[in-house]
Amino acid sequence: MSAATAYGANDRSGAAGWIAALSSTVLPVLTIVLAIVAIWYAASVMMNRAWTLDEAERRGVQLTVMEIVSDAMNQERPVLPTPHQVFDELWSTTVGEPVMRERRGEMQGNPRNLVFHAYHTLWPTILGFGIGSFLGILLAIGITHSRAMDMSVMPWAIASQTIPILAIAPIIVVVVSNLPALNNAVSQGWISEDTKLLVPKALISAYLSFFPVVVGMVAGLRSPQATDLDLMRTYSASRGQTFWKLRLPASVPFLFTSLKVSIAAALVGTIVAELPTGARFGLGARLLTGSYYGQTIQIWSALFMAAICAAALVILLGALEKIVLKRMGARS
Repeated sequence: MSAATAYGANDRSGAAGWIAALSSTVLPVLTIVLAIVAIWYAASVMMNRAWTLDEAERRGVQLTVMEIVSDAMNQERPVLPTPHQVFDELWSTTVGEPVMRERRGEMQGNPRNLVFHAYHTLWPTILGFGIGSFLGILLAIGITHSRAMDMSVMPWAIASQTIPILAIAPIIVVVVSNLPALNNAVSQGWISEDTKLLVPKALISAYLSFFPVVVGMVAGLRSPQATDLDLMRTYSASRGQTFWKLRLPASVPFLFTSLKVSIAAALVGTIVAELPTGARFGLGARLLTGSYYGQTIQIWSALFMAAICAAALVILLGALEKIVLKRMGARS
């Protein structure tokens, strides 16, 4: 066999292997997505056809099956919007609307743009996530090194998560909104009313995000085996050296796994917090407005934007995890 023939065979085999690998990863996902879309369309027709039939009966019109299906999939205020209606709403409220618009001679955010609402939700989410993660790491370190904290604090941390966030959110909003320091800052013009609402949203976000970090970090800090700890004692390592050289590096994979769960919980906390705060902007405010006026398509588009934001945050944490683990010498 000549060199050119061998190269061509290797090239074809390489292309075939690439196509096979792509098919094994893409086709299952694509199949599931298509199945979900098909079920979604079928459910939309089933749930929306009642209004179509009632209108046809009221007007004395006889509709064909295709006319019923077409009307059920394109209603202005459907019970269950179809995928193309949600996609059109997402497109028109992101690409179709400018993020900023001129109002009263100055550039301001456009409330019709979902990116603008996502920004107002992501900012307290990231702030609360940072606060909750920091407190969670500190609490996990204390639980790992103190048996008293392990026996006393950990049960309370677990019990705190049994309180429904919908019950505690209004309490936090009322208490924080009536703090004299914040009210004085607003009256003096140091902060705006919207900035004041940022505080309870960040606190509720931190409340939901700290627990996964505590659990993950405790598991990570306790992951070194007894032989590893015995080896550190053999080298006469102090508790601080054991922590920095052994426990903390071993906990990094556990930490990033818990952070991915935590950031999603933080986003949920912010959206829930926007409901009782009376926020004008944010995905939670968008959901509330849609429910007031029966705009189901608006509600679903806001939900999808929230899912997109959560996926983007998790992907960013995953990229950061790969960078950190690579710097630590982990093999990919």
